[in-house]
Amino acid sequence: MTDDFAYLNARIRARHSQLLPEGFFREALRLNFSELVKVLEESIYGPDLTGESLSDVDRAATVHLDRTVADLPRMVSGEAREAVNLLLMQADLANVKTILRGKSGGWTAEEITERLVGGTLPRGLYSTMVEAPDPASLAQVLSLLAHPIATVLREVSKTSHESMQMEVLLDHGFYEELLRRTRELDQPYLTDFILFEIDASNLSTGVKLSSIGFEGLAERFFLKGGRLVSLPLFQRLAGGEVSALQELSDSDFGPVAEARDLVTLERSLRCVVLAKARAQSKDVLGPGLAIDYIRRKEWESSRIRLLARRAYYNLPAASVEQEVFCE
Repeated sequence: MTDDFAYLNARIRARHSQLLPEGFFREALRLNFSELVKVLEESIYGPDLTGESLSDVDRAATVHLDRTVADLPRMVSGEAREAVNLLLMQADLANVKTILRGKSGGWTAEEITERLVGGTLPRGLYSTMVEAPDPASLAQVLSLLAHPIATVLREVSKTSHESMQMEVLLDHGFYEELLRRTRELDQPYLTDFILFEIDASNLSTGVKLSSIGFEGLAERFFLKGGRLVSLPLFQRLAGGEVSALQELSDSDFGPVAEARDLVTLERSLRCVVLAKARAQSKDVLGPGLAIDYIRRKEWESSRIRLLARRAYYNLPAASVEQEVFCE
């Protein structure tokens, strides 16, 4: 096993060539569900598709993501492994949030499991995580793997039971640890990308606060560490001043400057984060290629799920088109 990024990047380049082209998604947007399943069977997702139902498509998307992304850390050791693990841990955080939302929203275990995405956690552990009756129990499951989210979740569960506040506190503890580990690696591209994602999270949270009346607690919800989104800007967004996004018009967040509602903002944020990840691929001797590949595969999986739901419920193409493409 090697700790050389050059080896990891060579493997990623080979997989990069198998990413689904934009033409695939343009075609899939027009298909009915049975046609979509057939197209998927003939694609790189074919080996992971074991049936013809919507849940089978969801499962194939998840299994494929695990198979093509989750194994990357095992290819290398040292700093290369640590860098990839840090990127994948964000999917672990998303999974923990999904489980907590599902528990509070009354979702079935199957409904929760279908929404989980690849990360560093073994897929065989998902059912145990979903069955955990409360956040403290979920933290105990994660502690078996010495996962950093376990400590954060354990502390959060002692102080908060309100859904959004718990998620934000999870973000605070998680990103604090993520930044600490990232800076220890001394990989500028990786640090730059994590800081960018913190800024993106603050923009989304700020606008959410304005819609649910939590603007008075803005400072408590602000994630420290970003570069472009200051606390004053965050507070203005939380107070309902969405036009404050114009302050970012000359930055990498320029495309979100015209957003005036949460849906449009989050759609634009997804695209600018993907563009930022793509820009990191210039880092050919570090984790930049991994940043781009992992984020693109995660989005590829999400797009397949969206297109499958559109086709299954026979919705108009326009209902998901803006969620499936960045133009």
